[in-house]
Amino acid sequence: MRGHGTSGQPERADAYTEGRRWADDLAAVIAGSGARQPVVVGWSLGAAVTTNYLEAYGDAKIAGAVYVGGVIELKPEQIVPHPDVYGAMASPDLKTHLDGAREFVALCFAKQPDADTFQRLLANAAMASEAMQNAVHRMSVDAPQGLAAMHKPLLLIYGARDALVQAAPSFNRAKALNPDVTGRFYPDSGHAPFLEEADRFNRDLSTFVEAVTRR
Repeated sequence: MRGHGTSGQPERADAYTEGRRWADDLAAVIAGSGARQPVVVGWSLGAAVTTNYLEAYGDAKIAGAVYVGGVIELKPEQIVPHPDVYGAMASPDLKTHLDGAREFVALCFAKQPDADTFQRLLANAAMASEAMQNAVHRMSVDAPQGLAAMHKPLLLIYGARDALVQAAPSFNRAKALNPDVTGRFYPDSGHAPFLEEADRFNRDLSTFVEAVTRR
């Protein structure tokens, strides 16, 4: 996503606060890849990006969506507060930034991954731009309009031990906005159930994809 990894890293705050820009990015990827009726899987903030895509473009060009540890809205009742961690990650001081990134990655897991995986994830997190880190918490997310625009299958998967997103309140909010969403809660996972309970996640994702692509 923008501001992450080797994707573009614009410096202006509105490049990250305007949710429509993220939606346009996803639309460009779908169009540019030539994907036909893909299933969109959004992890964490990627769920909010998908919601913004749905608000802007509707669901005509996708077969379904899966939110994993998904951010429904950037509101205190749905997000676990970690001001020191997020503040450190946005710091221009390299040591502070790296220490914040390390703590953030650790918070993604109820059960920590192996050392090599952790170091790769840390390197990835450390590449996120300072401008994005300082602005992204203000990204606009029109969850009522976006989730209401989703008439195709939408599965929400949360780790019951998520230390970054409030799992139950987030799911309940999504369910209130779109009664057709379905949910799975993984008892032994934190924010990254695709790694923490990989076998179950792979089965659930495969089952979902097979079901929606047969429709």
